[in-house]
Amino acid sequence: RGDHRRAPENTLAAFAAALASQGVDGLELDVRASADEVAVVLHDATLTRVQGRRVRASRLTVEQLAGHGVPTLAEVLAASPPGTFLDVELKEDLGEIALGPIRAARGRPGDPVAHVVISSFDRAALATVRRLEPAWPTWLNTAWLSDRAISAAVALGCAGIAAEWHRIDERRVERVRAAGLKLAAWTVRDPAVRDRLAALGVVAACVEGDALPG
Repeated sequence: RGDHRRAPENTLAAFAAALASQGVDGLELDVRASADEVAVVLHDATLTRVQGRRVRASRLTVEQLAGHGVPTLAEVLAASPPGTFLDVELKEDLGEIALGPIRAARGRPGDPVAHVVISSFDRAALATVRRLEPAWPTWLNTAWLSDRAISAAVALGCAGIAAEWHRIDERRVERVRAAGLKLAAWTVRDPAVRDRLAALGVVAACVEGDALPG
């Protein structure tokens, strides 16, 4: 969600601040749809926590959301250098609403997308991505790194699984590897935890606060 010590989360300013930190080579961002079906970058279903407005994002147009500092996915893609790794988390089953801007910025139909993974807790959303763009890598997000979650990721055709960091230990890392999956972690706030996960072989970590290098 960017370096939200310096700017509101999931804003262009927060993403720019994160990428300015030494050692950061990617961004994680959250995508929903506006009332007029444009992909926007926002974590919560409402604007209450970050923007201080008690209204659902799905009830506002992209122009109205822009007035509250909510960028479109296309704007974030345009502002990200081509080599920046992007973990685009779908909060909803958006299909082409989300895939269209990513394709326009980073890929071509039928080809792997460059430096982007699509992640979600929503298995239907991932199934839609797999159907529309089977060459694009997907990660299943999970709060519990259980055998059931690992099996679900495999069944969905995912390239990886992203787990809450407390659930990751050496035994679970081996189970994920044995399933042929990559393993990512979220959300890490302690540099020591970040480094321990890297030593275990986690391929990516969503970090914030003190865990951001630099």
